[in-house]
Amino acid sequence: MSDLLASKLFDLTGKTALITGGASGIGLMAAEALMGAGCDVMIASRKAHACEAAADQLNAMGLRGRAEGFAGDVGSEQGVLDLVSEVEKRTDALPILLNNAGKTWGAPSIEEFPYEAWSRVLDVNVTGMFFLTQKLLPLLRRAATPEDPARVLNTGSIVGIQPRGGTAYSYGVSKGAVHHMTTLLSSELAPQHITVNAMAPGPFLSKMMAFAIGTEEQRDAAGKNIPLGRVGTPEDIAGVVLYLCSRAGAYVSGHTIPVAGGLNAAVAAKSASAQED
Repeated sequence: MSDLLASKLFDLTGKTALITGGASGIGLMAAEALMGAGCDVMIASRKAHACEAAADQLNAMGLRGRAEGFAGDVGSEQGVLDLVSEVEKRTDALPILLNNAGKTWGAPSIEEFPYEAWSRVLDVNVTGMFFLTQKLLPLLRRAATPEDPARVLNTGSIVGIQPRGGTAYSYGVSKGAVHHMTTLLSSELAPQHITVNAMAPGPFLSKMMAFAIGTEEQRDAAGKNIPLGRVGTPEDIAGVVLYLCSRAGAYVSGHTIPVAGGLNAAVAAKSASAQED
């Protein structure tokens, strides 16, 4: 493969993306990756000032794409409608939607897990993701062609594949729902030239994971329990995001890709070993 062909596979010049929850963590990592490939990025989350600061930070890096940040809350129907209105003011077509906004909730024990932790987490992680995608379908369809489909990329989690989330019960359940919703949406939207995929990250440094891997010592300790021996880096997110959002992944839809250092296979491998013994 020539260098020219390889560069074209991942080139996103002229594309526009919306990233929810894009002011920090995995969303910010994805924004940097897309901008580096030439994509202009809209960053939305509940706090407008955080999104504006993130956009300024990214624009100061001299990347090929440009970023703008504004408020967008997918935790309610009105919030979704307001976010769609803001997007429609800025573009008449949307080649890439990265549904990354997420909420979690932990408790000391199963007995203490509160009733409201279910609706609040699922409203953001599942319901909001579905209805934002639904309301943005006209813009996604306008950007879609058979040769270059529009892309929907959902952020799931390794805890939606395996029971690794401790007492954050509704979070793990919500991410399992995200993975299944990805398959359902792909089934319906692929014939409309819109691919729908998900990534299922393992431990990455973010506000949500700071309690567990916020220090170097914690990351080293966590790495000992990961088959590949380390927590994830921004480059690991960049690789899967660029693959699924560029020409390289144009023929891929309906998949959830674990980005978790082999955690997705670790329990299965131990079970197989035990059976052999």
